[in-house]
Amino acid sequence: MSEDTGVTKKGSSLEGKRVILAVSGGIAASESIKLARELRRHGAYVYPIMSKSAEQVISPLALSWGSGDQVITEWDPEMSQLGDFDGLILAPATRNSIAKFTHGLLDSPLMMSLSAASGRGIPMMFVPSMHNDLFHDAVTTDLLSSLEGLGVEVLLDEPSEGRMKQPSATEIVAQFCNITNRGLQNRKRVAVTLGGNSAPIDSVRSIVNTSTGRTGWAIAEHLHRMGHEVVCLVGNTSSNPTFQLPDVRLAKSPKGMLDESILLAKSIPAPEFWVHAAAVLDYEPEYIDGKTPSGGDNWNIDLRATKKHLRALKDHVGGSRRIAFKLEVGVEEETLISKSRNLISENDLEAVVANLLDEANGDSKKRGRIVHSNGDVESIPDLSCLCNSIEVIISTN
Repeated sequence: MSEDTGVTKKGSSLEGKRVILAVSGGIAASESIKLARELRRHGAYVYPIMSKSAEQVISPLALSWGSGDQVITEWDPEMSQLGDFDGLILAPATRNSIAKFTHGLLDSPLMMSLSAASGRGIPMMFVPSMHNDLFHDAVTTDLLSSLEGLGVEVLLDEPSEGRMKQPSATEIVAQFCNITNRGLQNRKRVAVTLGGNSAPIDSVRSIVNTSTGRTGWAIAEHLHRMGHEVVCLVGNTSSNPTFQLPDVRLAKSPKGMLDESILLAKSIPAPEFWVHAAAVLDYEPEYIDGKTPSGGDNWNIDLRATKKHLRALKDHVGGSRRIAFKLEVGVEEETLISKSRNLISENDLEAVVANLLDEANGDSKKRGRIVHSNGDVESIPDLSCLCNSIEVIISTN
C-alpha cells in the first residue's frame, strides 16, 4: 500500500493497519469524516461502511472523501466486509445497532462486518451516542454489559445537553490505538512524572519552577497509543493533554510527588518502567503560617534542598527500569553527556534524556540526545522522535 498523502501525519501508532469504520444512523454520524481522517493521520487504512439510516445523516460521497476509500452501503458479490482487518470502530453506536449485534442479526453489510470481526477476535470499539433517557434505560445497561462479555470495548463521554454524545475524533482514535496495540509484545505498565513543582512560602505565596509539561504529556500520550498502561504523576503544567489519559494523579509539591511515586512503586502491579520527565523543585523555603505583611523592608528567604527523587526512589522501584531527564545551562555538550553518564551509574538508569536549555525551549534545530546505559549517545531531532525512541527503549527492555 502506498503512503497516504491526503492527510498530515500525526503519528505511526496505526501504521499499516486496516481498520473498518462502521457508521450507524445516529446524528453523530456527521462526525465520521473527522474520525476517518484522524485514523488516517496515525497511519491507518480506513474501510468505511454505512447503514441505510446513516445515509440520512451524511452522504456516502462525503465519507468516501474523508476515508480515502469507497464506502460500502449495499450487498455486493465481493463481500469485502468479510476481509482480513486489524480493528473495527462502530461510531456512532446506536442502541438499535448494539441490539442487533448482540442478538446476531445480519440484516445489512454493516451488521455482517460486525459479526465477522467478532468471530475473528480482532479489536473492536463501540462508541454509543443516544439520548440520556435511552442510555439510562435498563435494556441499554444490559446491552452494554453484553458487549463487555463479547470482548467489545465501549468508549463513553460525559453526558451533556441531555445526550450521551460521541467523544472527539482525537479521543476516539487515541483509545482505539491503545486497544489495538495492547496485543503487541512487551507492553508495560509505565509511570510518567511530568510538570513542575511548587512549595509554599506562606499562606498566600509560593516558590515555583517553570515547566509546561508538554514533553511529559507527549510521551505519556504516545505510550498510551502504543498499547502500554500509563500512569501519570502530574505537577504544575501550563499545557494540557490532547485527550483524556486513563490514570492521572496530581502531585504538585516535591514531597507530594515523591510520596505519590513511592506509593505507586509499592502498588500491585508496580510500574515496570519509569519516565522521570518532571522538573522537580530543587529548593524549597521553610513554611511560614499566615501572611507575611507587605510594605516592609527586604525579605530574605532561606531555601533548603529537597530530596533527589531519583536517589530516593532507588530503593523502592525494585526491578523496574528507569529513564531520567537532565537539563543544563551554559555548559558544553561533552559536560552534559558526562553528567548524564554519572546520573545513570549513580541511580541504575536505563537512559538519560540530556538537554541544553536552548534545545528544550525550541531555539535549536536539535531537540537533544539520549544517553544510553551502554554509553551510546542518540541524537534526537524533535519531540516526535523523542517519544518514539523512549517507546523503543521501553518495549525492548
